[in-house]
Amino acid sequence: MPFAKLLPAPSSVAADAGNRDRAIDVARLSALVVVMFGHCALLLATIDSDGLWIGNILGELPQLTPITWVVQVMPLFFFAGGAAAAYGWHPGTAWGSWLVSRAQRLCRPVFWYLAFWTAALVVARLILGGESADRLGRECVALLWFLGVYLVVIAFVPLLTRIRSTGSAAAVVAALLAVAAGVDQIRFAVGSSEAGVGNFLFVWLIPVVIGVAYARRLIRPAGALAVAAVALAAQVLLALTQTYEVSLVTTGSSHGVSNVSPPTVLLALHCVWMSCVFVAAAGPVGRWAQRPRVWYVVAVGNSGAMTLYLWHIPAIAVATFALNAFGLDAYDVHAPDFWAMLALRAAVFAVVMFVTFLLLSPLEHRRLPWWDAPVGAGSARPGRGEVRSVVAGVLICMSGVAMLLVAKNGLAGADGWVPLACFLVGVLAARACA
Repeated sequence: MPFAKLLPAPSSVAADAGNRDRAIDVARLSALVVVMFGHCALLLATIDSDGLWIGNILGELPQLTPITWVVQVMPLFFFAGGAAAAYGWHPGTAWGSWLVSRAQRLCRPVFWYLAFWTAALVVARLILGGESADRLGRECVALLWFLGVYLVVIAFVPLLTRIRSTGSAAAVVAALLAVAAGVDQIRFAVGSSEAGVGNFLFVWLIPVVIGVAYARRLIRPAGALAVAAVALAAQVLLALTQTYEVSLVTTGSSHGVSNVSPPTVLLALHCVWMSCVFVAAAGPVGRWAQRPRVWYVVAVGNSGAMTLYLWHIPAIAVATFALNAFGLDAYDVHAPDFWAMLALRAAVFAVVMFVTFLLLSPLEHRRLPWWDAPVGAGSARPGRGEVRSVVAGVLICMSGVAMLLVAKNGLAGADGWVPLACFLVGVLAARACA
């Protein structure tokens, strides 16, 4: 089948645009592209007589870590999610039913992804042995931390839409920054990263709050730029204390306090200024996205956003080990052709990812029996239906926590498979309640 037939017609894409906030779609897709190619650049890998060797470019070239202050764009995902959810929330709607309806579209491609890896891990255990299967199981679900956190933070959007002024939005963000800083201090005092897990909520709620405020037109571009400048300055000063790592992504080293898992107040400040910079740029970005060719790319990319997110790591692996077969590895950062090999890998990855997108993105739109049946909007008035809705919403949040544990522990033992079972039971029970 020609690849062109797998893409939607430009006329249908234009017809579906409606009154969408196109800047939000640009934010989501741009962040996704940066994440994909950022992961492609981070990986150092080769296969030699001693087996598989995997490294991290930031661990080998720590002088590159300041770049992560630009390429750490996960705040834009949560910002866009907060804004889109605020647009989709209508007062009087039953909270839990609304949350389940958001989870339906988000979890559908995840079900396919988990089914694939469950089967693949069984085959890997039979062919490669338990140790190799466990190692693969720990890696294949690591990116699902985003799904877990997102399901929890998006549940706060209906409450956040009650914010009516710029001052109130600023107060909420300031409070979250203060709480995140307090959690960091507890983490330092205890000496364990587990003491900072609360910041998965407090830090990633910050761009959601800003996204909701943006959707409610509570932030002016000039004010957003001023806040961004203050937050960036504070982030720089905090980084100079050397309490935290400079890097905003995983480096594989153990110097300082990691900013990622769990998040820190340094990353929280990053969320503030990056989200505010986008607020300031949203007007020109939205007008740019009005161009038919630009909008076509943005709309098609967003239609398969979860496919791009879920499958880009396997696509990177395919590109990397295909090049290894020809002796074209990018793993020795001191080799004279290292940067050329890295660029070649990025090019091959782009082709592999494009084909993967064409083949798998239709699964995002293939409705699943029962799961994708319409969820009644319901009413927020007290009653039995409202109780069921609240239970459904709570189950979705609990499922998000379970998925975060899956991402942390991997599918390599009971501490990974049990949370996965809890996630599936939770979302299915929530669907039944809604």
